[in-house]
Amino acid sequence: MESASNKPKKGAPGRKPGSGPKKKPVTRSVKAGLQFPVGRIGRYLKKGRYSERVGTGAPVYLAAVLEYLAAEVLELAGNAARDNKKTRIIPRHLLLAVRNDEELGKLLAGVTIAHGGVIPNINPVLLPKKYERAAKEAAKSPIKVAKSPKKA
Repeated sequence: MESASNKPKKGAPGRKPGSGPKKKPVTRSVKAGLQFPVGRIGRYLKKGRYSERVGTGAPVYLAAVLEYLAAEVLELAGNAARDNKKTRIIPRHLLLAVRNDEELGKLLAGVTIAHGGVIPNINPVLLPKKYERAAKEAAKSPIKVAKSPKKA
């Protein structure tokens, strides 16, 4: 008669007792060298029903792209905060960072950032004219015209 310990168990086999210490699981984010969660992004891609099937590389690629964009925006916003002598990034700094960068401005053209304000811009036509400078330029222009025919 066989003892109960020698009998093969039914169902999926687990770890064998003599196989050594259990290895610590390594996340896909660590494998890819990313900070953004690859597993969570993969779950969102599946749950969002963007396609019937999601490949293994898709969440890794998307996580890398999102991490790059976040790092770029944060770096520019940090520079804007430093320019304004602040240590904390506020929505105004995010707006200044995005709108002053050509590519990010194009990407986020239709986006409104709450409490961001607007880019400071005054149309040159609305600025007051300097009468002295305009008078000097008008006085110099006939002299230049008079000199040029003599040289020729």
